[in-house]
Amino acid sequence: MSGGIRMRPGDDRLRGGCSMTAEPTAARQSHARIDKIRTALQHRFELLAAIRNFQHALARPSGDPGWRHGVACQLPRLRSAFVTHVELTGGPEGLYAEVLADAPRLARQVSDLSREHATMAEALDALALAVDAEPERVRAWGAELLRELSRHRQRGADLVHQAYATDLGGET
Repeated sequence: MSGGIRMRPGDDRLRGGCSMTAEPTAARQSHARIDKIRTALQHRFELLAAIRNFQHALARPSGDPGWRHGVACQLPRLRSAFVTHVELTGGPEGLYAEVLADAPRLARQVSDLSREHATMAEALDALALAVDAEPERVRAWGAELLRELSRHRQRGADLVHQAYATDLGGET
């Protein structure tokens, strides 16, 4: 090759801090989206495990000397899993932002789910403060929280399905 730049293996002259790839930008964005959905799905199972563990702790006989301790142990684990869920789905880099970019028609559902995050975080905090209350009250509050979490998880699954598995045609 005459007059051109000769490159040898290991020559860094053209790197200049830039990353070159043959993969189109759209494909990279698609991979990032898939990774984000995959991470949210993986965490969905982790949140479900925390929900089930809390549910099992609540369901034990309240006369059992370890009942309150079991509930008190599982509640922070549930709270932690829920906080991670909020971090992965909410915010400017979260799954909901991806959904809004890809399916703006779902803005109301995203808004509803985001509001539910605040409501359920408050309920988790209130339950943590009330864990020493009468067992039947704790159980009732916990059961209500579990119902809300279940509904929220279903609405989240429906949102992802509507965004990525429903072809309306023409939406950009």
